[in-house]
Amino acid sequence: MTVMTGAQALVHALEELGVTDVFGMPGGAILPFYDPLYASTKIRHVLVRHEQGAGHAAEGYAVATGKTGVCIATSGPGATNLITALGDAMMDSVPLVAITGQVGSASIGTDAFQEADIVGATMPMAKHSFLVTRAQDIPQRIAEAYHLASTGRPGPVLVDVTKDAQVGEVDFQWPVELDLPGYSIPTRGREDKFQVAADMIFAASKPVIYAGGGITRAGASAALKALLDVAPIPTVTTLNALDALAATHPLNLGMPGMHGTVAAVGALQQSDLIIALGARFDDRVTGKLDCFAPHARVIHIDVDPAEIGKIRAADLGIVADLKYALPQLTEAIAELSAQVGEKPEYASWTNYTASLRRRYPAGWAQPEDGKLSPQEVITKIGRSIADDAIVVTGVGQHQMWSANLIDHRHARSWLSSAGSGTMGYGVPAAMGAKVGAPERDVWLIDGDGCFQMTNQELATCSLEGIAIKVAIINNSSLGMVRQWQTLFYGGRYSNTSLHTGDEIRIPDFVTLAQAYGAVGLRCERAEDIEDVIAQANAITDRPVVIDFVCSPDAQVWPMVAPGSDNSDIEYAKGLRPVWDEE
Repeated sequence: MTVMTGAQALVHALEELGVTDVFGMPGGAILPFYDPLYASTKIRHVLVRHEQGAGHAAEGYAVATGKTGVCIATSGPGATNLITALGDAMMDSVPLVAITGQVGSASIGTDAFQEADIVGATMPMAKHSFLVTRAQDIPQRIAEAYHLASTGRPGPVLVDVTKDAQVGEVDFQWPVELDLPGYSIPTRGREDKFQVAADMIFAASKPVIYAGGGITRAGASAALKALLDVAPIPTVTTLNALDALAATHPLNLGMPGMHGTVAAVGALQQSDLIIALGARFDDRVTGKLDCFAPHARVIHIDVDPAEIGKIRAADLGIVADLKYALPQLTEAIAELSAQVGEKPEYASWTNYTASLRRRYPAGWAQPEDGKLSPQEVITKIGRSIADDAIVVTGVGQHQMWSANLIDHRHARSWLSSAGSGTMGYGVPAAMGAKVGAPERDVWLIDGDGCFQMTNQELATCSLEGIAIKVAIINNSSLGMVRQWQTLFYGGRYSNTSLHTGDEIRIPDFVTLAQAYGAVGLRCERAEDIEDVIAQANAITDRPVVIDFVCSPDAQVWPMVAPGSDNSDIEYAKGLRPVWDEE
């Protein structure tokens, strides 16, 4: 046992947990913690320019590395600035520990300076929220928070520590015994259920694997590929699972849903069995729920029992960690194959779904205004990046184009805000990913609207030597909102233009990048795209920002109109696919 302050215990607990990087900003109520952190030789602190940036950076770090991200903020507005990132992490099941300072325990409830009930505020936005008022409780709560965040269905956990708890004394002991009554972690599923699943898969003629973000969170990408080796089932990958299976895999039909591929949407709609793996039947995937996959039975495997049957009733629900469940399912199919003397076989079905992918590939029309095609820019970025590069996006049109036009190759190489759709996610998330994986290139594809919400973190990147590459798809507008105004609001562009004309650049992104210590480049001609990308790839010692001046009229296709039947997907305006089998 060693006597130390609560703040010292907080630092030591993080060190014992193996935390090496944290993102934060100091302030009065968290200042006692920052003093011993200054002396730590094991933890790198990245000083952000806004607390929301700390939260998104911790998310990016977590997704890119598979570790738990850690962010720090002070009380009041410092803590409330984290809420957007916590909500984002909750929706996308990202393991995160947020540590906030709080006013002294005697002042709680008095409306003291920079007091906020952050525990109460984050209850809907976090897997759990702790308030720590005694120094001796700090090691226990930090260990529990880390365990909760990183196990089961991952998610954000908040630890709010009063100032008097930080300055009080504690007899530090490690390890601590976790005390979380009622918290259980599913691991393996029941063997008999996997035998039933194998029977259902053999009986199906048009099965589809619906792979969700739970696969990447569980580190089960290799297990998914092994499953497909014994059961060649067409597979769709959600926005959070685009890197769960290589885009070039012959059974990968791409992303389902509102802006998904025709092949993915069509396969689900015509399927007779859906094997949902770590997916939650999000409304952006299902469209009009009553019309979604009307003839399909459902096997739903998820680590979170609350998800099974929540949106779509499951004919067979299995609560299990996909890291264990996928090998169990693979083994059950292999055993049944040995018994019947053959593998499950769906040749006509896989040929048909592959034909959909061939007949309705991702494509685009060149803009008529002479500006760059954003789809061409994104396609060429995808072709130019290193094999192990990490691609990050903001939210909007550029996000959907990046999802469909880049060949995602490896697990933990794709970061995007899916469930919350948080504009401003991109720059700090890319920063966090680069801190976690400094040996890998990190490309952020962002919109000019998203970029302006958190671009101040470029200062952090420049000062900390975090050499991300940022491609701004600058269409001078809030592109996805503008697209909806074009399609559904008669072209009334209410408050979606971000500047008043081609001759006015506010801000000038090249000048802005240079002001932040980054390299600023601009591309306005199609023939220069590859050269500018090559220039960015050659710069490795500081951030690079490229202003790609693109057409505001480019639109995201395919598209299922809001509230519509997925079978009515259009692959271009007014054009619907032919579903008849060849």
